[in-house]
Amino acid sequence: MGHGVNAGEGWVNRGNLYRMKELMRRAKNGDRITLAFLGGSITQGSVSSQYTNCYAYLVYDWFVRRFPKTAFTYVNAGVGGTSSQFGVARVEEDVLCCRPDFVIIEFSVNDENTDFFRETYEGLVRRVYGNAFEPAVLLVHNIFYDTGVSAEEKHREIGAHYKLPSVSMKPTIYQEVAAGRIPARDITPDDLHPNTEGHALLAEVITDCLDRIYQQMDEEEMPFSMPEPLTVNAYENAVRYQNHNSTPVCEGFMAEHTRKKYVNDLFYSGWTASEKGAKICFQTEGTELAVQYRKSMKKPAPVAVAVVDGDEENAVVLDANFDETWGDCLYIETVAHHMEKGTHQVEIRLQETHENDAVPFYLVSVITA
Repeated sequence: MGHGVNAGEGWVNRGNLYRMKELMRRAKNGDRITLAFLGGSITQGSVSSQYTNCYAYLVYDWFVRRFPKTAFTYVNAGVGGTSSQFGVARVEEDVLCCRPDFVIIEFSVNDENTDFFRETYEGLVRRVYGNAFEPAVLLVHNIFYDTGVSAEEKHREIGAHYKLPSVSMKPTIYQEVAAGRIPARDITPDDLHPNTEGHALLAEVITDCLDRIYQQMDEEEMPFSMPEPLTVNAYENAVRYQNHNSTPVCEGFMAEHTRKKYVNDLFYSGWTASEKGAKICFQTEGTELAVQYRKSMKKPAPVAVAVVDGDEENAVVLDANFDETWGDCLYIETVAHHMEKGTHQVEIRLQETHENDAVPFYLVSVITA
């Protein structure tokens, strides 16, 4: 097929290149460099023929070939079906613990184009960019190839505010698909996930940007200081509570002791319950509360509710029945947003069970900020 795109159109925000140039100078001098990729299923490499064909690995390979004296470490922290709301809660254990020198952030097709996700995305960007190891950060904006939908508008507001270099598939790959010059099925089976050729085009847009930064590497640039937040920024210090780092009060919920082996393991270190009336209660600090639980294709499954600060009237339903066929889903439900700052309680209680439930209710974590 051999499709091409005008990759040069993809660099939609130049940003401040101080950290990118420092990264490349260090790489040129042979320093050890860690490259990390944080995002959803596209970053994970979904539907590419093998992991070495996904865009993240191809970008890693660009660095290896460009700087042959340097030893690079590759960290792929893509987890399918997850948003920046979860990203900011897991970035410490999945990315920042590796002391990355370079981080790509990719959530524009997982987030919705709303102020809520602009705020969660800002929290993630601030947490990565503000890390003590001062990684270079590149934002990547993917898109649905049939509708042109993404959260790029809101995400680009954050990128511009923090002067971060950003690349977009909207003026590049998407324009070719929309114009009929690239048949969508040549590069994606479902108008979202790139196949092997689609990943190659995505990597081409990113590495074109990197090539042009490389050409400017010796031009001096002043560092950019962290500005004040653009949003309320309630999510920057999000914390994820599981059974290894919290002690909730349990009645009928049992700790499940499977441990995570891989970054994309989803169901581990949580709690299960099967009996109606079983409950688990957390005391939290902050203004934000979200519940992560398993939605299962195996039906029937239990239905729970989350009650914040005893407000039964506004209980949030947590239905573990999943109306999809692609697999069980790690679902995140926001149960409180912009509460008054302080101590809050969330109780999760099984409201509906069935004699023939195929699976128990699986509470994976509670996320607070």
